[in-house]
Amino acid sequence: MTKVGNADYLGAITYQQGWTVGRTAVRVLGDAGVRRAYTVPADSFLDLLDVLQFDSPLTVVHARHETGAAFMAEAEGKLREVPALLLGARGPNTLNLLPGVQTAQRDETPMIVLLADRPSVGLLGDDADDPDPVEPFRPYAKWSARAEVASEVPALLAEALGEVRRGRRGPAVLAVPDDFWIAPYEGGVPQPEPPPDRSGALLRSADEVASLLADARYPVVIAGAGVRAARDELVEVAEKLGLSVYNAFRRQDAFPENHARYAGHLGLGIPARQLDALDRADLVLAIGTRLDEVTTQNHRYPSPSQTLVVIGTGLTPTRRRGLTFRIECEIAPFLRELAGVAIPRTRRSSAANASTHTYMTPPDTRGSVLVHPADVVRAVRRTAPENTIVASDSSNFAGFVHRYWCFTAPHTQLGPADRTVGYAVPAAVAAKLAAPKRTVVAMTGDGGLLSSGQELETAVRYRAQVIVVVSQNGLYGDMAMHQARTHGRLSGVALEPVDFAAWARSLGAVGYTVQSPEQLEPTIARALRHQRPSVIDVRTDPDVIDPDVRLSALFPAQRTR
Repeated sequence: MTKVGNADYLGAITYQQGWTVGRTAVRVLGDAGVRRAYTVPADSFLDLLDVLQFDSPLTVVHARHETGAAFMAEAEGKLREVPALLLGARGPNTLNLLPGVQTAQRDETPMIVLLADRPSVGLLGDDADDPDPVEPFRPYAKWSARAEVASEVPALLAEALGEVRRGRRGPAVLAVPDDFWIAPYEGGVPQPEPPPDRSGALLRSADEVASLLADARYPVVIAGAGVRAARDELVEVAEKLGLSVYNAFRRQDAFPENHARYAGHLGLGIPARQLDALDRADLVLAIGTRLDEVTTQNHRYPSPSQTLVVIGTGLTPTRRRGLTFRIECEIAPFLRELAGVAIPRTRRSSAANASTHTYMTPPDTRGSVLVHPADVVRAVRRTAPENTIVASDSSNFAGFVHRYWCFTAPHTQLGPADRTVGYAVPAAVAAKLAAPKRTVVAMTGDGGLLSSGQELETAVRYRAQVIVVVSQNGLYGDMAMHQARTHGRLSGVALEPVDFAAWARSLGAVGYTVQSPEQLEPTIARALRHQRPSVIDVRTDPDVIDPDVRLSALFPAQRTR
């Protein structure tokens, strides 16, 4: 391998014909199915950008902020099950990529991150003082490396592409010195290694799970992010074996919520009756999911008396009392094997009656000063197409989306499992670019919108016809709720009103203001007909802080009445 530097570097910058490291790297990405690169353009990777723009099957999307670009790349990876490319420049702004990279790690989303590193030629003599650009990302990266010689970049990139989709999905981070991209490259085009063949182990594991199911009286399934690509197989198994299926927190498109075997969404503040099947269960199959604090309802489930079978890729050891089995496998082929060997159950696990699911229960909107947030979600759900993609933040408004949307079609929910504000708008933009024929709606609060709302201009520039529905209640709702419960008073949570409709128009989008429930559906219908991005500014009641709680009821004086 030939290092590019000193005299070699001067020869490399005049190299105009043939294959370069940059052209080869882009070929590796394109062959792997990568279709878009997200970035804020910078001079740190001018030569790579030039190849991407003019000699590449990839489309470059220039965002307005690095965090927005990172959320876009994560959302596309989540939607397509194929990684997008995220480019980061040198300097402190690289740290703005961290929220998106951490979201990819937490949500098991494939992502390729290329970070610009200092040139291999030490012209200033102080290169040793530069920080390692990869270091801040290592806690969240599934795989990370720094290219030391130019000729190894394509192979490292192929290795990263294999790693992000093998086992537990996640982000890979590769740092490449600025001057490597124009270096001549004479090797072949490397390809990611295919996953290992585990067909024999799959059959044995399916037989073992089939035996456990045959002995169980009330088996249930908790379906997570890993099931999205195996949704049809899970539906078949649930129907054949009469299993109750819960969706993990913010993974509501893993299993159709209008299916007869759907038991509920293991989210925040769910009604007690939706836990009946899980309370009764003697066998819990956790398929493609992390048993996080919310999904387990503050570590209440599975209980020590319940047998737990964890199925998926990249499994980590569990620390729990009770019988636990771990099956490391790709989920779709495992479920196909299970459907073939399991005996159909005549004794069916009891799922909650579909008529009692909360998305079908009208909220009590009496006494609302402005629009009730539940009315907002229900109106969009009634008006938008069945396969609409919904992107949401982790704000309080997301709780109304979880409760009242009813996710029935695959790949329709984009939401971070962790506390991530500002995700909705960038994610919606990426979703529309990746799936241009589908309706895409961003559901956010006023606090979340101004965290990343500048990406609305990105939507306008790329003609991404997204609809942004903002619930403007003038509060940081999550903090207000916690302050009221803990201290009985509020501090630093009030937000001044913003004319988001006028703001949208200033960026080239369409803007609407809604102040009554009667205006909702006609306004949404108009937004659906537009060929430009739209913002619907809904003035919602600040007292309706949660699907089951009013803010005024949380103060001590109110509780004692």
